[in-house]
Amino acid sequence: MPDYGHPLRFGSFISPLAAPARHAVDLAVLSEDIGLDLVTFQDHPYQAVFHDTWTLLSWVAARTERIYVAGNVLNLPLRQPAVLARAAASLDLLSGGRFELGIGAGGFYEAIAEMGGPLLTPPDAVSGLDEALEVVRGIWDVDDPAPLRVAGRIHHVDGPRRGPRPAHDIPIWVGAVRPRMLRIIGRKADGWLPSLPWLQPGDFARGNRTIDESARKAGRSPEQIVRLLNVSARDRADELARLAIEDGASVFILASDDPDELRRFAEVTAKEVRERVAEARDTAGAAGASAGSRAAGAGIGGDPVPASFADRALTPQERGYARYTHSYFRGARPALVLRPQSTAEVQDAVRYARKHREVPLGIFSGGHGLSGRSLNDGGIVIAVDALDTIELLDGNRVRLGPGALWGDVAHALAPHGRALTSGDAGTVGVGGLATAGGIGWFVREHGLTIDHLRSVEVVTADGELVRAGVDENPDLFWGMRGAGANFGIAVSFELDTDSVGPQVGFALLLYVPEDIAVFLQDWGTAIEHAHPSVTGTLMISPGGRQTAVQAVMVVDSDDPDTIVDRLRPFAGLAPLANQSVQLTPYSALLAPPPGTETQHGHGEPHGHSALVRHLDTDVAEGLAELLDSDTSFILSVRSAGGATAAVPPEATAYAWRDANFLVVTLGGGTADFEDRWARLQQHTEGMYISFETDTGPETLARAFPAAHLDRLRDLKARWDPAGLFRDNFYIDPGSNRF
Repeated sequence: MPDYGHPLRFGSFISPLAAPARHAVDLAVLSEDIGLDLVTFQDHPYQAVFHDTWTLLSWVAARTERIYVAGNVLNLPLRQPAVLARAAASLDLLSGGRFELGIGAGGFYEAIAEMGGPLLTPPDAVSGLDEALEVVRGIWDVDDPAPLRVAGRIHHVDGPRRGPRPAHDIPIWVGAVRPRMLRIIGRKADGWLPSLPWLQPGDFARGNRTIDESARKAGRSPEQIVRLLNVSARDRADELARLAIEDGASVFILASDDPDELRRFAEVTAKEVRERVAEARDTAGAAGASAGSRAAGAGIGGDPVPASFADRALTPQERGYARYTHSYFRGARPALVLRPQSTAEVQDAVRYARKHREVPLGIFSGGHGLSGRSLNDGGIVIAVDALDTIELLDGNRVRLGPGALWGDVAHALAPHGRALTSGDAGTVGVGGLATAGGIGWFVREHGLTIDHLRSVEVVTADGELVRAGVDENPDLFWGMRGAGANFGIAVSFELDTDSVGPQVGFALLLYVPEDIAVFLQDWGTAIEHAHPSVTGTLMISPGGRQTAVQAVMVVDSDDPDTIVDRLRPFAGLAPLANQSVQLTPYSALLAPPPGTETQHGHGEPHGHSALVRHLDTDVAEGLAELLDSDTSFILSVRSAGGATAAVPPEATAYAWRDANFLVVTLGGGTADFEDRWARLQQHTEGMYISFETDTGPETLARAFPAAHLDRLRDLKARWDPAGLFRDNFYIDPGSNRF
């Protein structure tokens, strides 16, 4: 049998004994301390001497920081699949992606029945496991908009909402020995987890053959399925190494409650197994032929991906790929997704993409994006969503990874009375917004997100890591603040935060204006004269005889009288159909509603953006005309201005500092709509690139003033002359100024 080339992992299999109460937890913490990768517990809820395994897993996950946790294996007849799926996703999210799902058909059926579970025959239990895999996968598949329905005989669901999405692609390992279960593993599971002491000579090899044959019939590669083994302290390192080299085992889990045996396994046995397997792989060329066999299939044009991605490159056939086929509005199907987990791996990914300049390249930071330019069809996507560091530094500074979400940033800063203006949705990723601008709820009071940026680390087009700030590569620092997608992949940001109270004022006002153009002018005047702590966004959908306008407003104050006083000028702008004002933490303001899933787009989005100084007569009448067009769309008018204008226009690549409003449309696209937008555009200046789906030199000329664009072209010629980063408002270093 082959060496499937998976990385070696070593774990512990600890008895969940209830007495002494903390003993199992202490052994789990020890497992992490001595360097094991995984800690597991058996699951027999009918045993009164055992802790409940799920409670124990949750406690251990909270007590540890690095080690993965799993059931070995969870008793499916007593763990209803849909509930189990949600529990697994929750524990994975809470632990930072450290949960693995090991399940089994049950056994001990009379004992299960005594606990109130179904009295199953062995064939029914196997059928139930088959059905349960469909249910669990379906709950996790939040990208599928269809209701989840599984009409199983043992397990069935009829339309529950999918989600939440786990923090990582949770593998499903199945404990099994019999051929029917092994065939199910080949079709549907991610790993086989038998116990070596229970196997007869040759059983493991025969089981592998059954799984591999079933996988191939299902159109899967056998290499997708990890082979795990529970082992005992009597199993020697040379035998475990043989099982890895000849039979493809890659995860060895020691069943022991003896601390000394665990230490010996981690410090002696595991080391010897690793050395033997590494030597055998080198000798046999397995690093290129076995571990690289997946990579060869995953690569572009037959070119294997870098060794650092040999087990993690995603193609359309791999689990986890679907996450990168949808943005907020757009659907895509890249040929290859590389998901770095370190700066060095970002460098590897960039160097690989540079070798394949002929295919599209998208950079995906982890949150939702309206334009969809982070994804592509048939190209490479470098997804940096795993680089989600949120680290509080000395003073008021914070270090963020590009894959962090702004909602999580707000949550981390809240206990310290700090915040960062960062768009209006917590599901936006740090990387895209912090290189484009950042018009958020505190923009009038504290400026743009990029105005808080003090330094950024960037992997440039040649794969080098450079740091940019005021005193180091200042030209690159200038360009990264507003046009960063053109110059590299930002892997770390350092930003200064602002003070914020425990709560802010949050208002929802529903206007029914008689004259929309007059209302827009009055709104604009009120915003421009409002206290800097006040920001607001209008949301308007045309339709019906009278247009309703929803205003979403934030006041940076936790004093109710101050909030009411600063909102008072907005109360009489038009008749109000509804209104509410409340105090809420800023972090809660950015938290998405429960069940919200932002990555669900299909097809191609259509959107426009424009920046305007004032909502004067020409702009207001142009917007009113746009609302009379022959198509459906959403119009958003966001307040900007304020502290944004305190920074000189030439200080950053983002130049439109005197604009008090951002106008955004989502939808439309008809000829009539485009004609009306073109007429409105004559009264605007500049645009905000994150909300624009048009491309081309005319669009680029609206994104940056001429002098800025000249400077950006010079920077592009220096930092990316071959145009590797070209799929997000590409600045051609060789073209003349439009």
